[in-house]
Amino acid sequence: MSEKETLPLLPLRGLVLYPHMMVNLDVGRDRSVAAIESAIAGDSRILVVSQRDPECDDPTASDLYEVGAVAEIRQFLRMPEGILRILVDGQKRAEILAIREGETYAEADVRVIDEPEDGEQTKDMEALVHGVTSKFEEWVKLSHKIPPEALVSISIMEDMGRLADIIASHLSLKHDVRQEILAAIDVRARLERLYQALMHELDIMGIESEINRRVRKQMDKVQRDFYLREQIKAIRKELGDDEDKAAEVDRYREALASKEFPDAVREAIEREIHRLDMSPSMSAEVGVIRNYLDVLVELPWSEMTEEHVDMTEAAEILEHDHYGLEKIKERILDYLAVRRLAPEQNAPILCLVGAPGVGKTSLGASIARAMGRKFIRISLGGIRDEAEIRGHRRTYVGAMPGRILDGIRRAGTRNPVFLLDEVDKIAMDFHGDPSAALLEVLDPAQNCTFSDHFVELPFDLSRVFWIVTANNPSKIPAPLRDRMEILNLSSYTELEKIEIARRHLLPRQRTQNGLKAKDIRISAGIWAEIIRSYTREAGVRELERVIGQICRKAARRIVADEKPPIAVTKANLTDFLERPKYHAAKQEKKPLVGVVTGLAWTEVGGDVLRTEVNILRGKGKLILTGQLGDVMQESAQAALSYVRSRADALHLAEDFYEKDDIHIHLPEGAIPKDGPSAGITMATAMISALTGRKVRSDVAMTGEITLRGNVLPIGGLKEKTLAAYREGVKTIVLPQENECDIEDIPDAVRSSLEFVPVAHMDEVLRVALYN
Repeated sequence: MSEKETLPLLPLRGLVLYPHMMVNLDVGRDRSVAAIESAIAGDSRILVVSQRDPECDDPTASDLYEVGAVAEIRQFLRMPEGILRILVDGQKRAEILAIREGETYAEADVRVIDEPEDGEQTKDMEALVHGVTSKFEEWVKLSHKIPPEALVSISIMEDMGRLADIIASHLSLKHDVRQEILAAIDVRARLERLYQALMHELDIMGIESEINRRVRKQMDKVQRDFYLREQIKAIRKELGDDEDKAAEVDRYREALASKEFPDAVREAIEREIHRLDMSPSMSAEVGVIRNYLDVLVELPWSEMTEEHVDMTEAAEILEHDHYGLEKIKERILDYLAVRRLAPEQNAPILCLVGAPGVGKTSLGASIARAMGRKFIRISLGGIRDEAEIRGHRRTYVGAMPGRILDGIRRAGTRNPVFLLDEVDKIAMDFHGDPSAALLEVLDPAQNCTFSDHFVELPFDLSRVFWIVTANNPSKIPAPLRDRMEILNLSSYTELEKIEIARRHLLPRQRTQNGLKAKDIRISAGIWAEIIRSYTREAGVRELERVIGQICRKAARRIVADEKPPIAVTKANLTDFLERPKYHAAKQEKKPLVGVVTGLAWTEVGGDVLRTEVNILRGKGKLILTGQLGDVMQESAQAALSYVRSRADALHLAEDFYEKDDIHIHLPEGAIPKDGPSAGITMATAMISALTGRKVRSDVAMTGEITLRGNVLPIGGLKEKTLAAYREGVKTIVLPQENECDIEDIPDAVRSSLEFVPVAHMDEVLRVALYN
């Protein structure tokens, strides 16, 4: 349906605007500028009409065509000398009914023409559309004025009128022909006129091409060759490319003769050297061949580091570099002993699992020192592209080998100690799954013929000693985890942290901050205070930062002419570290109803979870707050079901769950919490709140509950116990099946706590609740 409107009028010189076409225009005529300003003050719509005579400065109605385009002004910018630069977006055709000349600009009464909806396409129309698109494709290939990619969007376009407008906007047609296509309201007539214009353009281009061919043939061949050679010389001189390609080929051949390569690799190198020798120096392929040859020649196909394993020296290195971690050291020494007896066997894949800062990465470097091997480390955290592991295909621009073979190349040997850090933080997206690519790297049955996409030749990774680190083993994909031997690095105790700080952290921070051993003196009695009041972690990274802060304060005092040594004591500790960040002993000083101390494992060590329960008059709802995960919510439901099944034994009303709401809350709600070890904690808190019996304030517990009250085993007992010890807890209730794990807890901690193994919820209540 057509609509009548009145719009400001903008005449154009030598340009026809089509619908669906965006054009930048510089407008300088006063009346045209006034028309644009009027349009911008309104709805930004304006009528754009082409002039019959581009030379006319003050066109009247007779100087303008009868059909133009309604356009919207998208952007405008005021330029010097009163010129407006605008961006207009053609929308619809419009027929001019009348033009009214105002004082400052002209307005036009127009009939806006809506494009007819495409009906059922006849065979004639289908043939016409096909002919127009095919001729336009020929024009694109010959003219090179628009990218071929534009054909994709045009070929799938269903709106025939829009198709004609877009093609016409790309062609370099005469002004009157462009106006004829704009004035063709009927789509069929528009396509037919466009087809004629395309045929004419193709004929002209064919004649031009024939003329060019005749002119090129007339050029003297000797003169042309001389001219091209002189050009090549000039370009090489400007680029400084004076290296003789023959010398470069000889360099690769010398490298091929001086090193040992497998037969398949030698054949590939010889083939690429021949290609390099035959390729023109200015060919783009030369750079790809050079890059590929550099990688093949530099990879250690046969080079291996001679391994020497001295058990006494290895034990001394591990003891010197790491305090504690006795079980981990024992496992490493066991492996080194096996290497002495069976050096040809494949190395295991060790996965060091532990909280941040417990020494996983540095332990890998110590293993390399103990074995006399090269050490390479790459971080896998956050990578999401499979090509990071397998490399890129050589067909891609900027292709390179993957990080595995790149690390091997940097090591210069095919049997280094290779550390893959943060394997539990690998991501996955449309680029592929890097964890799946790692299966070929780590699987002993496959890695002897590892194939990188860039190298495309099998490389033997079976001699590499792989070490993998992770914070949370549950986030490692199961197929990948199945190929590893998991070694858990548990949290450090306070005594271990003190020794680590004295032996390793303080000397390192002294050196980094320009201090000598005699410049600072930290009293032995304040190490425990520093650890308890200024750090709360499983590892020692935060502790090292705190020690670094103390060293920086000491360095500042020395620079200010204070005489060393700078003494750090309990009396002046706050001068170096300000106020304490943490306060010990969060446990309640007196027994309370409905408040139970639970224990949790996190990726940064153990922690205590204060569990609170309130009983409210209501309709039997179970309210859970504190950002509880799905597993903990299920534990709460199981605990409530157990309490309901034991209502008679606990002397509870039969309908308590219908008249009372039970609200379970874990404080610090901003921190997400989840895990299968809070069942008995929530059940104890509910029973205490429902019966009014108080809970012992010095008891902490961990364990999952079944619907029949059985207590199931949990993980991370050592970390949880250290957290309870840190918070001043005296008694720990744990599942009976975890009793054997008590041996892993350090003697100093174990002797300070009472452990109560339980198999059923009734035993938990006898220990935790007062009668």
